[in-house]
Amino acid sequence: MESLKAMVLWSLVLHFIPGLSTLETIGPGQSLKDNETLVSAEGTFEAGFFNFGDQSSQYFGIWYKDISPRTVVWIANRDIPVQNSSGVLNVTYVGNLFILNGSGAIIWSSNTSAAAKNPVVQLLETGNLVMREESNPENLLWQSFDLPGDTLLPGMRLRSSMVNGSFTSLTSWRDTEDPGRGVYSYHIDTRGFPQVVIRKGGALLYRPGSWNGNILSGIPSATLYKSFNFSFVITEKEVSYGYELLNKSIVSRYMITLTGQIQRFVLSDLTNSWQLFYSGPADQCDNYAVCGVNSNCDVNSSPTCECLQGFIPRSEEKWNAQNWSDGCVRRVNLDCGNSDGFLKYQGMKLPDTSTSWFDRSMNLEECKNFCLENCSCTAYANLDIRNGGSGCLLWFNNIVDVRKLTTGGQDLFIRVAASDLGHEKGLRKKQLAGILAGSAVFIVVMILLAVTILRRKRLEKPGSNKSVSWKNHTVKTQKEDIDIPIFKFSTIANATNDFCVTNILGEGGFGPVYKGTLANGQDIAVKRLCNNSGQGPKEFINEVVLIANLQHRNLVKLLGCCIQEDERILIYEFMTNKSLNYFIFDEARKGLLDWAQRFQIIRGIARGLLYLHEDSRLRIIHRDLKTSNILLDENMNPKISDFGLATSFGGDEVEGQTKRIVGTYGYISPEYAARGNFSVKSDVYSFGVILLEIVCGKKNREYFDDHDHDLLGHAWRLWCEEKPMELIDESLGESVALAEADVLRCIHIGLLCVQDRAEDRPEMSLIVLMLNGEKPLPRPREPAFYPHQSGSSSGNSKLQSNNEISISLLEAR
Repeated sequence: MESLKAMVLWSLVLHFIPGLSTLETIGPGQSLKDNETLVSAEGTFEAGFFNFGDQSSQYFGIWYKDISPRTVVWIANRDIPVQNSSGVLNVTYVGNLFILNGSGAIIWSSNTSAAAKNPVVQLLETGNLVMREESNPENLLWQSFDLPGDTLLPGMRLRSSMVNGSFTSLTSWRDTEDPGRGVYSYHIDTRGFPQVVIRKGGALLYRPGSWNGNILSGIPSATLYKSFNFSFVITEKEVSYGYELLNKSIVSRYMITLTGQIQRFVLSDLTNSWQLFYSGPADQCDNYAVCGVNSNCDVNSSPTCECLQGFIPRSEEKWNAQNWSDGCVRRVNLDCGNSDGFLKYQGMKLPDTSTSWFDRSMNLEECKNFCLENCSCTAYANLDIRNGGSGCLLWFNNIVDVRKLTTGGQDLFIRVAASDLGHEKGLRKKQLAGILAGSAVFIVVMILLAVTILRRKRLEKPGSNKSVSWKNHTVKTQKEDIDIPIFKFSTIANATNDFCVTNILGEGGFGPVYKGTLANGQDIAVKRLCNNSGQGPKEFINEVVLIANLQHRNLVKLLGCCIQEDERILIYEFMTNKSLNYFIFDEARKGLLDWAQRFQIIRGIARGLLYLHEDSRLRIIHRDLKTSNILLDENMNPKISDFGLATSFGGDEVEGQTKRIVGTYGYISPEYAARGNFSVKSDVYSFGVILLEIVCGKKNREYFDDHDHDLLGHAWRLWCEEKPMELIDESLGESVALAEADVLRCIHIGLLCVQDRAEDRPEMSLIVLMLNGEKPLPRPREPAFYPHQSGSSSGNSKLQSNNEISISLLEAR
């Protein structure tokens, strides 16, 4: 009996002392105050009052309960905070929600339209705060999902009226600690065929695009609709857009950032932290109408902008100066009759549909004929790309905001005069006859020779060396036989449009890398070694043998090779977002990588190196690690590439020596540059340089205005002056505010990696732990190649650091 009394007394204490209990529902006459929360049934979401550190500004919102730091997904009073932690959430007997301040004034209301009996407020597992009748749970009187903030959760829908044009939208915050409505909005534009747009105020910045049956047409990632169930519903009264999860175990959110980007995050099961899954705008071509009217934007072309076929620049002078704002005009006026024709563009983001017309019942041929009947009709496409295509979408007059997508996209048919129809046929006139004229028999012999080389059976006992010969060059390996596809030269030539210069992705000392598309639609990267390349037959075989045996998510995948006469070609998986240096050293693009993305890239490179050094069957030293050899996939995940200079060790071997110094100045370690000694610590040095470059956004070889130091010297100087945060790339903006400790830790680790003595540098296994905050960091010493240094780390430096505290003990401001 006494224990029962104690239990009753304790429950009363919990009820009357704020913050000691959480609630599942609240009803009429009940209220929610500071430190009291509503929690969803399975504990995924929590709702209540909170602040951003400023006790004088309080908000009522919803957040993920067990994810740190707090991730807020919805705020009721986002524009009017409650002052001095005095907020109260009340439920009335007729079914209205109110937020009151300390004086009892209403600062926010749900404005529920229908009166209810016994209304109950509940937070659902979806993150939706609802008001319903207790006796009729399915009857929702009000829900937070109808009032989006900056985040779209699974099950939420953006809606636009086809009657009066009103809409709901995602709206950016003003600042990281001010959730008031910012200047960027994400909503459905109902003019013409409805499309999703991002605006800054009234200015259109970016179009994720119109619906094509699978996904918004401006989003290139095919993986999105394989992981999420998107839906776009058009009725006579309303258009709505949303998504559901195909795998219920995934936790995902979609948001608009302070800077107007849309970002999709997925929660990592391993780290319980958010991983960026998709971000847009992703590149220059995503900016609205960047090339002007009647043009095409292609990030894989140089220059990026080109007039559509049948069109010429309105101003040749401006166009040549890469000022594309005036766009393009027709070279020859349309005949406005049956003599006009259409040119087909494949893999395209469809143009701005705000002035378009559509019909669901037409097929593509009917669509074409309908367009020809109207002189102002300039383009057509399928409305829905599923099941071979259906429906008709027409554009009139100028065509705006067209781009070539890196993956996905659909066919677009552009109307041109009869005289322009012949231009397309001349683009592929180059024949392979000259290339293949050597002899069909010789080609077969060479392919068989390649297969023999790559599949040669080991004659020695397991574990011993074997030799692979190639035109008097011998490479010793310690691997099992490898099995890799051998591509015909004609296949690669067709895939790259006869190695057309417009397909070149980049070029190094070894030769050009081309983008190609195989007959099955798969995009590939083709590395073609030129005859005067420093990477000869030895390096070619070395790269094939090494990378064919490597399998890791942070290493680029080799799909095959091609050998014919003097041709040596490697075929890799295609990386949508090119290389790391394409972003971090470009003033326009570096802002696309916030700190979370850069930190993800740093950790990915570290995991890839750890695999090479310790987890693969052979210990592999890359020897040419640099930002241009870090490729980025469609989700900005890093992959280490280019193993032509790599060296492998077996058994207990950990280092080597060479008289031929290869690599890239600025990334090679001092012991390798001076004496030809290399080891896993040589790669660690290169990793340290890359890490500091990612933080700073500057190349190591650049010199800073206030002194004659390169990046390493500049970083060391700031470290000694206890001003390391001044090293951070200004384009990172507010994204570092909540991750200052991680940034400082990266600078610290970078300095440890570039120590002069190889034995002072940490191994990659320790670096991975350091990046995760699992290991304390020793004090760094003066870096290699520091201007005041005289050949050893014990030299008398004019700059000395008195900071003995491990960076792991520092906290962000």
